[in-house]
Amino acid sequence: MQQSPVIFSEKLAVNGKVIAIAELNATKSLNALSLPMILLLTEQLNHWQCNENVAVVLLKGAGDKAFCAGGDVVSLYHHFKNQSFPINDEKIVSSEAVDFFQQEYQLDQLIHDYKKPILAWADGYVMGGGVGLMAGASHRVTTEKTLMAMPEVTIGLYPDVGASWFLNKMPDNIGLFLGLTGAMFNGVDAQYLGLADYLINSNTMDDIVEQLLKTNWNRDSQNHKLLNNILSPLAIAEKNQPESLIVKHRVIIAELTKADNVFEIYQNIIDFDLSGDNKELLDSQWLEQAQKKIQNGSPLSCALIYQQLKQSENYTLAQCFKSELNLSLRCCQQKEFSEGVRALLVDKDRNPQWRYKNINDIDHKIIEWFFVPLSIK
Repeated sequence: MQQSPVIFSEKLAVNGKVIAIAELNATKSLNALSLPMILLLTEQLNHWQCNENVAVVLLKGAGDKAFCAGGDVVSLYHHFKNQSFPINDEKIVSSEAVDFFQQEYQLDQLIHDYKKPILAWADGYVMGGGVGLMAGASHRVTTEKTLMAMPEVTIGLYPDVGASWFLNKMPDNIGLFLGLTGAMFNGVDAQYLGLADYLINSNTMDDIVEQLLKTNWNRDSQNHKLLNNILSPLAIAEKNQPESLIVKHRVIIAELTKADNVFEIYQNIIDFDLSGDNKELLDSQWLEQAQKKIQNGSPLSCALIYQQLKQSENYTLAQCFKSELNLSLRCCQQKEFSEGVRALLVDKDRNPQWRYKNINDIDHKIIEWFFVPLSIK
């Protein structure tokens, strides 16, 4: 019998309150978030939110490799595979893509607005849609094994799942840099960037669950503090933490991204010299990987990412999700996204045939089209 892609369980704490556990259970795809998983999570989280006996929700991924490695974009690829591009507005607003993105963003918004404490155990890989899942949790835990990224530039998309909101909140233009390059960052970086609250050893999960069960839980407002009291003493001391991948590069990142247009920024990142005076100060391997990703990524995506973040700078979270839904559907109308998924995740030849070979070939009218509102029901 096939197991559910999300496993739900409830454990009784000492005073009869419930610790609710949601475990993403798609280890073959590194717990990539499919539409059935999104619907299951949304229904169960709503149910638990209305249950007075539930004190805390624990959200984690099955296996030891990933919390969640993104959204299940391969399913979307197969949905559009036999379509002729570009897809017209009428077809796209009645497609499966509306359901997928709308439901995913509604789930992310639900987690942001959740009244009860949610402990997101972000161990291992946390990519794209996985970052969206954890970003809104009240208690976000990373570990020494956490590796995160918003790598959508490599598949002809852009950072969604609320990234318009959280990337813009990062200091020194780091959010823009991470979006353009899809660069990896770790659990220490996640705290520095405002995406995590605690860095805790990955082998403490069983101890944490045990402490959750031994706690005398109270009302929702007090339970947030009680959960803090459990997690704070477990935080890894600064001297024992992994080295940040980003902090040492923050001045360089600010310098590379200070231009007022994406064309210069794109060229600055690609042309940055990793040899000579810079070599001793920087992790040249990390920067080299960032350069490779932007070079191999979609130039169109880079232009969209810049415009997306600029446009949403003062948006509320709800406005960000609304604009992302529109932009995601616009991306589905063009072949770029489909081609990116094909090259990286389906055929895996890593040789995408991007629409534009050079970012300077992209006219501003093309970018404007992606932000024209669709009539979404």
